[in-house]
Order: sequence, then C-alpha cells, then structure tokens
Amino acid sequence: MGELAGEFEALRPHLTRVAYGILGSLVEAEDVVQDAWLRLQRADAAQIEDLRAWLTTVVGRLALDALGSARRRRESYVGEWLPEPIVEAPGEQPTLDEAVSTALLLVLERLSPAERTAFLLHDVFELPFDEVAEVVGRSPAAVRQLASRARAHVEAGRPRFPAAPEDRDRIVIAFALAWQEGDHEQLLALLDPDAVLRSDGGGRVSAAREPQVGAEKVARLLVGLARVSSRKDSEAYGRLARVNGATGIVIVVDGTVSVVSLTIDAGRIVSVDIVRNPDKLRHVEVSA
Repeated sequence: MGELAGEFEALRPHLTRVAYGILGSLVEAEDVVQDAWLRLQRADAAQIEDLRAWLTTVVGRLALDALGSARRRRESYVGEWLPEPIVEAPGEQPTLDEAVSTALLLVLERLSPAERTAFLLHDVFELPFDEVAEVVGRSPAAVRQLASRARAHVEAGRPRFPAAPEDRDRIVIAFALAWQEGDHEQLLALLDPDAVLRSDGGGRVSAAREPQVGAEKVARLLVGLARVSSRKDSEAYGRLARVNGATGIVIVVDGTVSVVSLTIDAGRIVSVDIVRNPDKLRHVEVSA
C-alpha cells in the first residue's frame, strides 16, 4: 500500500487538474480526487495496467457525476458565478498552466456536461476517445462528435490574438496602476470597447449582480472601486499573482480579498473577472 500511495501522490496534481477543469471548483476537485483514492484502495491494483489512465478515467467519471449536482446548485447562486481561482505567487511551481485558464472555464460553462468532459479529457488531457467514452457513457464515435462541437464553441470563445507572456505582464501591470490611481482615461485605453466585467461575491460580500458591458461602464465602476479603497480609513494593498496559470492580481481592502483575472485579445482587455466570494478564496495567501 505504501508504494501505491506514493504513485497516487505523484499523480495527484494531474488528477486535481482534471477534476478542476470539469468542475471549476478546487474544493470539489479535491473531494473527487480523494474519492478516487478510496476507490483505488478497494480495487485490485495488480489488474491495473496503466495507473495514470485508470485514475484519470475514474476521476473524470466522478467529476462528471458531481458536475450535474454542482450546476443545479449554481442555478440558485446569488449573482454571477465565476470559477474558483487557483492563485500562486510568481515564480512558484505552477499547479496549472494556461490550458485551464479562467477564460476557458467560462466558455466551458456554456457546454453540456458531456461536451465539457469530452473536450477536456481528449483535447486538454490527451485521453484517447475510447477511454473518454468509458467516462461519459457514449460510444467513441459519439464522443468524437461531442468533442468536435465543444471544440467549435471553445475556439469561438477564446481570444483570437492572445497576448504573449511579456505583453500580458505589461498590460496587467498598466491596468493595476491605472486602477489604483483611478485613471479613467488610461483604463479606457487598456479596455476593449466591448469589454465586460463580472464580479462574484456569492451573496457573501458586495459585488455587481449582473455583468457590466462596455469600456466606459467598466472604467467608471473600476474608478469608483479605487475611490473606496483609497479612503484614509481603508487598509488596502495588492500584488501580482499567477491566477489559473496567467498573470493576475490579488487585492485586499479592509480584509476582503478579491482575485482579478484579465482576458486579453489583440492587445486590449476584453474581460475583467473578479472573484470576491470568501468561500472560493480560502486557499489564497493574503499577506501584503
């Protein structure tokens, strides 16, 4: 059992990525991975030829089952629902790469559970179609169709001209400074004319209940937030961080944490996604 536990722990980061990609929640993903470990303990390990493939299939099936109930809960969610962010310090060994970005997770929310699972397992995690078929309970041919439809949706929803890492860092820093200074004109220069801002407070903290659309509306809202955080009686600080594998921002105002993800296309910010629900930010380091 000790050797098997060691092999499982080595695979845990990969399995967590799989479950997180399907569910959009790190807490739920960790529960699924733990359930997979319990199932492995009950299985005949000698009959498992490829442990990684076996566990990926089990985690995929468990996460797909959990996604149905998760989506029903989200129907009664207060305000906008955003994926739980995975936040890491720059230079830290990343848990995720940009293959499971915030932008991708938001596009995946518009897919059916079967489409989402087929796309992630095959296109992102490179599981063969016959093994994906075992997870979603369809034939390999049907799974190919699911993945193809999902791929079309994903391609339509992804940035057409994503920023290179160094350009992204420059834009994120410029955005952070303009927001901190309440510089309306600089924010407008950085935002796409059709930019959208989404904010997830989960009914726990204040947040916009509906998406704010248009650069002017988004800039005004950001300037208003900057004024609140710059009050003399407020304690506020921020830092850059890796958010789902890409450069983002962590802001703390009077003890309330916000994690900001930016989606950049053709050199402009097309979406600003702010997670403020403290239930989704328990893993975030908040020190200045």
